[in-house]
Amino acid sequence: MRAIFSVMIVGCFITFNQLNAQNRMSQPGPLSPKQQNIVVISSLAATGNLQKLMPALNAGLDAGLTVNEIKEVLVHLYAYCGFPRSIRGLQTFMTVLDERKKKGITDKMGKDASSITTSEPKYERGKKVLEQLTGQPETGPKRGYSAFSPEIDVFLKEHLFADLFERDVFSYTDRELTTISVLTSIGGVEPMLQSHLSICLHLGLTEEQLKQALSLIETAVGKAEAEAGRTVLVQAISSRR
Repeated sequence: MRAIFSVMIVGCFITFNQLNAQNRMSQPGPLSPKQQNIVVISSLAATGNLQKLMPALNAGLDAGLTVNEIKEVLVHLYAYCGFPRSIRGLQTFMTVLDERKKKGITDKMGKDASSITTSEPKYERGKKVLEQLTGQPETGPKRGYSAFSPEIDVFLKEHLFADLFERDVFSYTDRELTTISVLTSIGGVEPMLQSHLSICLHLGLTEEQLKQALSLIETAVGKAEAEAGRTVLVQAISSRR
């Protein structure tokens, strides 16, 4: 009886950890081909390089990204570089899909985002998502820009971390890869980039994987942007230690 009870406890513990790991990297090693393409597509769309974005979108589809996954990349990045870049990316993607269809290529649509059924307020849901991302409790008085502008804190919690991050087309890890690719590519947002690199590390992305992402950004966007990102990555790693 005691042995059966022990097995049940272990089984529950494993299930709990599996649920918590759904939005974490499951395997060490290099970024997957799909993740590498997420980095490149995000970087090019964020900087508005539509000429290079077109072949990158083709490469992403060929690497196994679904239509809905690439759409999610292009929608997600608007939160960090604006609607104009996001919409131009989506328009470019529409052109790519039309050209592929004319060539007889049928691309996999992939799953849609699941419906949100909870009645919990979006602000509270956003707080919980942010806690999962950072590993830090969202308690205590607001500080910094959140205290200075409580409106932006509400928008971030309700829209970014609830409306966007709760869409399960993507894992948190892939959303954060999109985020750091955008922030590195546009530059000038080092404090935010450091925060999101720390989130990447918390979610299970390794230092080597993040360095690989920066190398991809260097090829896609430029050396100066990648070098600035490497400097911030060193700071993020140091602060976690």
